[in-house]
Amino acid sequence: MAGTALPEVEERDEVESSTDPDRPWVTIVWNDPINLMSYVTHVFMTVFGYPKAKAEQLMLDVHHKGRATVSTGTRERMELDVNVLHGYGLWATLQQQ
Repeated sequence: MAGTALPEVEERDEVESSTDPDRPWVTIVWNDPINLMSYVTHVFMTVFGYPKAKAEQLMLDVHHKGRATVSTGTRERMELDVNVLHGYGLWATLQQQ
């Protein structure tokens, strides 16, 4: 059609991703009413190789604060940690710091 102008196309910069590859990911264990504190300590020692004192402190954070960050690293590694913790029956998630 003569005289019909095409709509202007606005150029946009690429939208910034919601994840920053330079920020590490963390695995968080959440408090639950099912697992015994001694069991959670045992899992932290077994999965992460933490000494008993560190594992107990993390378990107490879970118990009193409702959550504890138990590992830090790449997204892929934190996904693996979450899956392993799920295998032990713990409630765990990952998020970017």
